[in-house]
Amino acid sequence: MVDLSNLNSASEIKNLDILAKQVVEGFITGMHKSPFHGFSVEFSEHKLYNKGESTRHIDWKLFAKTEKLYTKKYEEETNLRCHIIIDNSASMHYPIVKTQSINTLNKIGFSAVASASLIEILKRQRDAVGLSVYSDTYEYYAPEKGSERHRKLLISQLESLLSSPTSSSTETYQYLHEIAEKIHRRSLIFLFTDMFQTSKNQEELFDALRHLKYNKHEVVLFHTYDGKYEFNFDFDNTPKKFVDVETGEEINLYTATIQEKYTNLVSEYFKELKNKCLQYKIDYIPVDIHKGFNEVLTTYLVSRRKNL
Repeated sequence: MVDLSNLNSASEIKNLDILAKQVVEGFITGMHKSPFHGFSVEFSEHKLYNKGESTRHIDWKLFAKTEKLYTKKYEEETNLRCHIIIDNSASMHYPIVKTQSINTLNKIGFSAVASASLIEILKRQRDAVGLSVYSDTYEYYAPEKGSERHRKLLISQLESLLSSPTSSSTETYQYLHEIAEKIHRRSLIFLFTDMFQTSKNQEELFDALRHLKYNKHEVVLFHTYDGKYEFNFDFDNTPKKFVDVETGEEINLYTATIQEKYTNLVSEYFKELKNKCLQYKIDYIPVDIHKGFNEVLTTYLVSRRKNL
């Protein structure tokens, strides 16, 4: 597990870059007890520093131990290309939170922190990364690059998602087709979405995912959801008004009267999505926003191994 106990859980996220580094460091520490023990997430080897070389990659921790200058020798500037796609529709801003802190993230907040953590670990692996954000418009697009300036631009864009609520609905499939046309070189694609689609749009969505697969990209679907409320329907049993944040439709009910039926239907829906993704050779990863970022980062490592 990623150890986030040293973070102030009640404080607002003000520096996503620093938080992403902490998440990745905690993940790397946990890897020593995992099947990924020994997997290089920083560099391939050390070499003695030669006078006149750039000091950028000197390992100062090793210098403190050995009193000799070594640099981290990377295998190559860019090994893999990755594109992160985030659904920024109104439903992704559930549950409503006053401030986005590490323990009070909604779905868009979780997706932003998870994406920033992916970008951090991609940087350490010298992999290029791009980003797309969409709702009822194609809000943002950046192609895959590996420079530090580019990475900071992506982090800045992700930070804006933490403080920009939206009332937009979305038709995911429309923008996935556009994104598929923009990504020309074979890439690893991560999509964060809560999969709130009508049955008709569901078919359109998988057609768009197939479009990405047709272009020989590997596609990973992170089905982002709130396990407490959206899966278990764990509300107190008092009369409540439920409002669809995208359509405005309302319904009044006692949660206990439908909780069992609701959870059964949602379980079936998850199974259908998994089977559909299996059919199209898309990696389907359900991620509960209350369970941390290990699943996301581990998926990247597994996918990276398959693609190199």
